Amino acid sequence: QLQLVESGGGLVQSGGSLRLACAASGFTFDDYTITWFRQAPGKGREGVSCISMSGSSTNYAESVRGRFTISRDNAKNMVYLQMNNLKPEDTAVYSCAAATIYFSDYIPPDYNGMDYWGKGTLVTVSS
Repeated sequence: QLQLVESGGGLVQSGGSLRLACAASGFTFDDYTITWFRQAPGKGREGVSCISMSGSSTNYAESVRGRFTISRDNAKNMVYLQMNNLKPEDTAVYSCAAATIYFSDYIPPDYNGMDYWGKGTLVTVSS
């Protein structure tokens, strides 16, 4: 069964850290890039970070650059998003998605070519 499953969300205070995980199954994981998106309550989707198939290239939205780190372990079919110095404005549902395209610059929030999506995990940052 083809699926992406996110985990690691929760409630954290401003300035704290969380590590999200995205577990893949049912497809050839290292044939796909993985992108994290987020959607805050009442707002549109935002592209957060993207990692290439091998993991050698990464990209971040300006809003999270320097605070978030994306990584992947192809042997375990896993992608991680380490989030440090979290802010209340980081509160959102975070979802991972797989595609054959790597976003080296702007991560389009409404790109309709993602092949697989997870259901998301909620991150809440209190002030």
